[in-house]
This record gives sequence, C-alpha cells and structure tokens, in this order.
Amino acid sequence: MNRENLAASEQLVSPAYVRQGGEARRGHEHLVGRLLEKGKCPEDGWDESTLELFLHELAIMDSNNFLGNCGVGEREGRVASALVARRHYRFIHGIGRSGDISAVQPKAAGSSLLNKITNSLVLDIIKLAGVHSVASCFIVPMATGMSLTLCFLTLRHKRPKAKYIIWPRIDQKSCFKSMVTAGFEPVVIENVLEGDELRTDLKAVEAKVQELGPENILCIHSTTSCFAPRVPDRLEELAVICANYDIPHIVNNAYGVQSSKCMHLIQQGARVGRIDAFVQSLDKNFMVPVGGAIIAGFNDSFIQEISKMYPGRASASPSLDVLITLLSLGSNGYKKLLKERKEMFSYLSNQLKKLSEAYSERLLQTPHNPISLAVTLTTLDEHHGKAVTLLGSMLFTRQVSGARVVPLGSVQTVSGHTFRGFMSHTDSYPCAYLNAAAAIGMKTQDVDLFIKRLDKCLKTVRKGQHKESDVSGGDNYGKTEDVAVEETALELDSVFPGTGQHTSL
Repeated sequence: MNRENLAASEQLVSPAYVRQGGEARRGHEHLVGRLLEKGKCPEDGWDESTLELFLHELAIMDSNNFLGNCGVGEREGRVASALVARRHYRFIHGIGRSGDISAVQPKAAGSSLLNKITNSLVLDIIKLAGVHSVASCFIVPMATGMSLTLCFLTLRHKRPKAKYIIWPRIDQKSCFKSMVTAGFEPVVIENVLEGDELRTDLKAVEAKVQELGPENILCIHSTTSCFAPRVPDRLEELAVICANYDIPHIVNNAYGVQSSKCMHLIQQGARVGRIDAFVQSLDKNFMVPVGGAIIAGFNDSFIQEISKMYPGRASASPSLDVLITLLSLGSNGYKKLLKERKEMFSYLSNQLKKLSEAYSERLLQTPHNPISLAVTLTTLDEHHGKAVTLLGSMLFTRQVSGARVVPLGSVQTVSGHTFRGFMSHTDSYPCAYLNAAAAIGMKTQDVDLFIKRLDKCLKTVRKGQHKESDVSGGDNYGKTEDVAVEETALELDSVFPGTGQHTSL
C-alpha cells in the first residue's frame, strides 16, 4: 500500500497496527530498492513473500495486466488458461523487441525490467565465480548448442570470407552441430594423450591455422567443461594463438560456471590473449529447467551485436527462473553450493577410487578435469566386450542417471562426419571406462547410493547374472544419453556362454 492507502486504513484499524504493517512492507521495499540501485545479487537470499511481492509489482507494469487495457493488436498478451498465467506470474509479453532481444518493450515495462535485472545479477555471479573482467552478458532462451550457433552467425558478418571453424575434438553432438547449423565446416583437431588425460594438440591447431589461412577461419571453438578423460582445453595458449593470428575465439563453457578452475582458465585466456565470447547453460549451472544459456564476453559492443542478431522477441521464462533462483539463494547461498560441489567432487573421487581398486580397476588420473571422473572397465572388457555395454544398461534400469559407459570401438556419424571411438574424444582410447560427474547440487547421499548400486551391478556382470530387463534400451545402454540405442536386447549366452543364469539385484 502507498501512504494514502495506509492513512485510510488507520480509520478502520488501530493506527499503531497499521504503522507496524507499513514498516514491515517498507522492509520488503528496502530489499527491492537495493536490488534496483546496485544491480547485484543480494548476499542473503530473499524469502518467498518478498520475491512474490516483487514479481507481482513487476507484472502489473505490463500492458496485459493494466486494469483498463484495450488491446487491438495481434500480440496483446492474451492467455486462455489461468493456470498458464499463474505459472508465468502473468509475464506474457516476453523480452526484447523484434530487432533486439535486449531492447526495452513498450508494452512490457515490467518484463523489460525483469530482463535487465536478471542479466545484471548473472553478470555479478559470473564475476563472483572467477571471471572478474567480464564486461557484459545476456540470457538467451536457447540451450548451449543454439547459443553457440548465434555467436558463429554474428561472426559471419565480421569475417565474410571465413568458412572453417577449428575445433579441438569433444564428443558431444550439439557442439559439433552448432557449427554445421551455422553453415561452417568444422575442422576437427584430434586430442593428444598425456598420461590418462586427453589434451589440446596446440601444434596441430597452429599448423591448421597456417595451412588454411587466418582469413579463412571464422574462429577457434574451444571447450572447458567436458567428460573425463578429456580435460579442459589449453585456453591460455589457444587465446594467444587467436590474438597472434587475429582469429576470434568462442568458448563452450557449458557447465563451467560451477568450477573455479574452468572460470580461471577463461579469465586467464582473456588476460593473455583473445576470447570473444563464452557460453554457459542455465540448467547445468543454476539448477533451473532446460531452455536457456548465458552468452558473455569481455567486449560489450560485441556481446550487444550478438544480442541484436537474435531475431524477434524471446521467452522470458529462462530469465524469470534464474531471477527467482538467484534472489532465493543470494550470493552467499550460491557460493555455498559451489563449495559443496568441490567437496562432493573429492568425496566421489575417493569413493570411486576405493570401489575401482576392489575390482582390480583404477580411477583414471585426470587432475585437470574438475568436474568429471572416469573409472576403467578393463577387466569387464577383457572378459567379453558386451559386458561393458551391459553394465550401462543395468545402471540405467536401476535409476542411475548421468553415468556414462564408454566401450571401445564405437563409431558415430554426426552431420556427415564420422567419429571413431565416439564418446571417448579420440579414435582409440586405451581402455573402456565409466564416467560420473560431481555437479552443483549433488549430495553425499547421491554419491553413496550411486556407489552402492554400481558395486552391485559390477558384481552381477562379473558373475554373468542379470535379468532380461537389464538388456533392453536405456540412456546408459553401453553408450550415453546422447547416442541412440541401436541394439535392443542381448541374449545371456551370447555375453556369458554357458551360464544361463538370471537373477535380480
């Protein structure tokens, strides 16, 4: 209530009580005022009543919520379902205008304000996470792959002769397809094996730059967050190559915001060389529904160019989800999640090491990968090749999601390019292995339950005992969530001849 309404209320209720209620409301308004003034994530998270008050006051600034609104256009924020309206807090108009996703929309002052505030909070969090010199960022309502495509399309106007993108190999389909969809030819640079780790072949990158000619190269497309045994690219060295040859540099930082090591690599790369933009997923880093990404960079004008390349208005849902999440957590809450993730990585690493040694396997030594871990499956592979794929299927049917079993010799064609050893990031990694990751939000009980179920599955596979349901489909059926399952069943005798034993865990 404003002052006039509070004064009128004193005629109905004791003035002392009304004044007390007014002071309580001013407490909420003080938090909102600080947010609008500073544009930074509050240290302590807001309670739900403050959040909802703030969102409702923003929403009533949009024309579809005006009491006397008379809409006669084709896009007036009309919603048939009240449930849909409540789901979106009555933010119906979306963000941006037809020519710029970051522009203020006349019909939607509240949604436009929401967009500006959210971008400001996300920029603050990126700095907090380790990229201190980032200049600008914006949320785009597309996942990481399409957001990378938007970056490549923006660069097309700056480098009209360029047709190639140099890409140190990472076996993840959307990364590859982001370049093909933008109309460019990916030049795959194979990784080099150093110990157990797969690392960037810098000599091959520079040799390819010289062979193709810098003017014919749109950019170098590097990666931070990735599945072990691949580790983050050598960003500093790649950034120096880009600076020396005047080639743009786009970084796929998909789930790297949660890793201080990944963010440090980006900060250092920008300090010593060239990084034009880095792209990260909203769902992987902020625990919100899939459907959004952050495009960030060190040159505000270039980031604004990318935002202007987005055609049309955009959904406000990803921005709304992140705004609610960050205001609920506060910067202290998010820092706590980052700290807990590091602790879970160490805990998962120790537990996997113990379990692997109990089965004469080993935890691959990948110290440069701060999120993903890998355990060899050598003894299973030696027993019978399909035992490895069976393990992945068994884990999936026992509700273990995210674990990836990578057998030897997989071949996959993506957008016309054939990858040998697909999902291992190289043509021929020395052994089959299983991946697991310690990502933000993971708890001790998640690790404990995973280790318990993995232990049981390993015992069952080694003994040749499993159920028919273990061999049909599933995300982890011998490959990953990204690879289509081509085989739908395995006969027990074809995996373990002569056993004929079926049992449940």
